[in-house]
Amino acid sequence: MKTAKLSDMTKGWFVGNFKPSLLMTNDVEVAVKSYNKGDYEAEHYHKIATEITVITSGSVRMNGVVYHTGDIIVMEPGESTDFECLEDDTKNVVVKYPGANNDKYEA
Repeated sequence: MKTAKLSDMTKGWFVGNFKPSLLMTNDVEVAVKSYNKGDYEAEHYHKIATEITVITSGSVRMNGVVYHTGDIIVMEPGESTDFECLEDDTKNVVVKYPGANNDKYEA
């Protein structure tokens, strides 16, 4: 049995081809991410990976659309999005497959 603390992982990523990781793989990447109101990521896209984001608490704006707890957003390769956190203590789960290294491009 392995155990770890999410707080020890880089930006919440705990499965994928990076250190530390509980499962070193290029097959998939998984993270639990926490944000505060106003946190922002510029518009970007992936050429290879599909990215699935599940809002587990709070709300965010992506591409001008507001998403809330329970919403699931699937971004296919080539689709771009920005990301803005609208509430403190917002959390999401992100799954990227495949886990393609260096597959984040500014739009």
